[in-house]
Amino acid sequence: MVDVGQRIVRDHQSLLEREAELGALDRALTDLCVEQDDPSRVRRGGLLVYSAPAGLGKTALLAEARRRAAVRGCTVLSARGGEQEQRLPFHVLRQLVQPLLAAIPEKEHPGVLGSWYDIVAPALGLVAARGGIEPDPTGVRDGLDWIMTRLAVKHGPLVLVLDDAHWADSESLGWLAAFVPRAEELSMLVVIGYRPDELPLQASHFRKIAARHGSRPFDLMPLTPGAVGRVVRDSLGEGSDDGFCRECWAVTGGNPFEIVELTAKILDRGLKAQQESIPELPQLAAAVKGDGLVERIARLGTSKVRFTWAAAVLGTEISASLAARLAAIGAEEAVDVIERLRQERILTRRSGPDTTLGFAHPLVATAIYRAIPGAFRVSMHGEAARAVVDAGLGATAASRHLLETQPEGDPWVVHQLREAAREYLRSGAPEAARRCLDRALREPPPFDERAAVLYELGRSALLSEPTTTVNHLRAALEEPTITPALRESVTYRLAQALAHSDRMAEAAQVVAQEAQRAASHRSRLRMQAEQFMYDAFRADEQDSPARSRRLARLAGHLTGRALPERYILGLRAWDAVVKGEPATTAVRFAEEALGTGLSWTDDDYGFELPVMVALTFMYCDQPGRAEALFIKGIAELERKGWRGAHLLFGFSLLGYIRYRRGRLAAAENVVREGLRIADRAGQSTPARWSAVGVLIEILLARGRTEEARELADESSFGDVIPNAVVYPDSQTVFSEILLAQGLNTQAERHLTAVGSRLEGRGMRNPAWCPWQLHLADAVAYADPARATTITRDALERARQFGTETAIGQALHASALVTSGPEQMKLLADAVRHLERSPSSYELARALVGHGAALRRAGLAQDAADQLHRGLESAVNCGADPLAASAREELAAAGLRPLQLLSEGTDALSAQEQEVAEQAVLGHSTARIAEGRGMTERSVTAMLSTVYRKVGTDHAGLAKVLSHGTYATYGGK
Repeated sequence: MVDVGQRIVRDHQSLLEREAELGALDRALTDLCVEQDDPSRVRRGGLLVYSAPAGLGKTALLAEARRRAAVRGCTVLSARGGEQEQRLPFHVLRQLVQPLLAAIPEKEHPGVLGSWYDIVAPALGLVAARGGIEPDPTGVRDGLDWIMTRLAVKHGPLVLVLDDAHWADSESLGWLAAFVPRAEELSMLVVIGYRPDELPLQASHFRKIAARHGSRPFDLMPLTPGAVGRVVRDSLGEGSDDGFCRECWAVTGGNPFEIVELTAKILDRGLKAQQESIPELPQLAAAVKGDGLVERIARLGTSKVRFTWAAAVLGTEISASLAARLAAIGAEEAVDVIERLRQERILTRRSGPDTTLGFAHPLVATAIYRAIPGAFRVSMHGEAARAVVDAGLGATAASRHLLETQPEGDPWVVHQLREAAREYLRSGAPEAARRCLDRALREPPPFDERAAVLYELGRSALLSEPTTTVNHLRAALEEPTITPALRESVTYRLAQALAHSDRMAEAAQVVAQEAQRAASHRSRLRMQAEQFMYDAFRADEQDSPARSRRLARLAGHLTGRALPERYILGLRAWDAVVKGEPATTAVRFAEEALGTGLSWTDDDYGFELPVMVALTFMYCDQPGRAEALFIKGIAELERKGWRGAHLLFGFSLLGYIRYRRGRLAAAENVVREGLRIADRAGQSTPARWSAVGVLIEILLARGRTEEARELADESSFGDVIPNAVVYPDSQTVFSEILLAQGLNTQAERHLTAVGSRLEGRGMRNPAWCPWQLHLADAVAYADPARATTITRDALERARQFGTETAIGQALHASALVTSGPEQMKLLADAVRHLERSPSSYELARALVGHGAALRRAGLAQDAADQLHRGLESAVNCGADPLAASAREELAAAGLRPLQLLSEGTDALSAQEQEVAEQAVLGHSTARIAEGRGMTERSVTAMLSTVYRKVGTDHAGLAKVLSHGTYATYGGK
């Protein structure tokens, strides 16, 4: 049986005076449902938003959208926000996705969700491993993006319908607001209805969702007197009086919900739709909303009132048995109560294993909930919490109700809230966890649990509110009942929070104090490792050399078998790098620290040390090893759903490794991916400074100086010096921009400040921060003698460190501030060292510089050889300005390069040509493989293909290259 009100809503409210809205819906569905075999048209998704105050027909319009989409063969997923469920994370998302997942056997869910299962299962309400991973919110959103994209591909065309979005939980709403712009790229239409006047402040990003997507919400208007007359006559008969119809419009304001309810009441009362019935209308209209509705329910009897109160407390998707328990009425009486309330258009009913109820309209639910006396409503929420736990619905279902209760010192409440918080952290909803733990703290918890609750509360706010975390964790340390194990965990998290708040000195002080009071050797060693690390990251450390000496003494007595010892050894390796000790020393400690591997997601040790160990290999001329460690670490971060600041840092430094290897385009791509993470997650951490610094260096190498300067200005690179040590050093990077712009005096000032800052800390390695090399460039014209002195010192430091890259760079910089035969010798030495280094970009620079010097000396053939090699290397690196410089030098010598074997059916591919040229230049297959991310076997096979195409062997290929080059040099 269909209620009268439902029939009228379907037949009129969704149709009358909604032509523009329905027209837009039909057009969107037409674009979405294009036949795939029609080559002239492409499926296009999009967004439709309907906005209006309560009762103006959004729900009916969205119901019509679902109906029309289903008629066209679309898969329809729908959800509705609930006033009582706003604080249940991912409540709306679960409504959208669970019907599709419910059609799949539970054992097949991991296969459907793939590698994202462990990350998103808790958010989707699926069974997840007990004590599983705790992804960050960005990781969960990425997983949800992937799943929704897959659903659109597999089940498209897909229509997502969200009603009452103003009541959607913030987690679902935040995900949807970020995902909606992608809908147009998919076979997906998103249809949303919401009340603009009730959208919460924390959903401000949602207010602009339609504007960002290039469309405007459809603002529904009240029905006109003519439309109201049509509704009245269809319900009460064509003989309804004009004056009566107009008065119906006047008392309802054209609100479709109120009109439907009013006509239903007129039918119930048996009134005639004539002039004499008009005086009855105001009273009838008042009875369908607010106080009038409440009074009408009160007249139905006490059991009906209690049942509606219970239903309102339980929210949407109401279990009839739970409502009956909460209302304290028996099962048989509940059946009668439900039927009467259904007849009164208060409740609707859906049959199932346990009858599920809902309110006829959200306005009804709101009016009833607000009519419950305050103290009684609080008590009912407490009873509801116990009822849902007894029903097996879990702590998260209970937590919503417990948040509405008053503190009473009940350990059961604390237990449920802590359990709910753990579930929320596993689902990537730390804000919801924080609310539960904050409420548990106010219960309050038992005396011996207070420190644990404070610790959990601090952890939940670490990503979003590190300052709040600091306060809670300091309070936990002051609790007299805190255990040694918990104290160690609290101290570690406190130092981490202080570091995230840019308070490195305090972080170091906290772990130093704990190291002094630690009872066990393991705890003391761990705290010492943390202290060394935070001191190393401090930009204001007062006595860095003394710290290095203490670290060296401690590391010298360690075997490296236990994890805390390996962390000390890793810090020793990093310290050796920045201080400029021999690279062999740094690598030895890095190998001992690495052992069988270091986790990037260890909850107790963090990921900073594995990053420093990997970078040690990079600075020590083993970038392939470093890149492999970074790729493995990034994969681990992604598996755990850590896709915020951790992944940003991983991508940034992976880009730095590729930049130093000379793979500029690949480096730029990966760093920009990291910055996209920063933009989505709102990160303003040292990791973002690193990403910006790396990208600036890449842009400069690729000749995009103006873009680099704009990026620096946006990030205040020239004005702000971070309190934490970041790499590459931000002030040095900014100086490189100034040099590229010809602002040498400004660059000199900044680089002098960098030198003063780093020298005081004993950071002397030019491979780690080449500030001396840039300073020599800045002062070379005005003070060549000073420039020479600076580069000599840098070269001495580079030789002490001992890597081919560091020595080659320093030799090249020395050559640039020298003239005559000495310059030629320095350039030749730089090339020889860099030919043995993994840095192809630095080699290309040295080759072009050497070739240019040879050309100026009149040695055209020798110049041609170096310039050609430099040109090819620059092109392979993506260093356009360097390639242009090589071409200019060749042109100045009357020479021009010829592209190798670029024509004919057996022409070499770009990759084959690049590998062939590297082989002819003397690179081993192992080095070529490492530089290009290939295996030695594949390099050997490719070279065999090249020899076949050229019709010669390696020696013959070298001759072809030589002839092919010099044949274009005007006979020279």
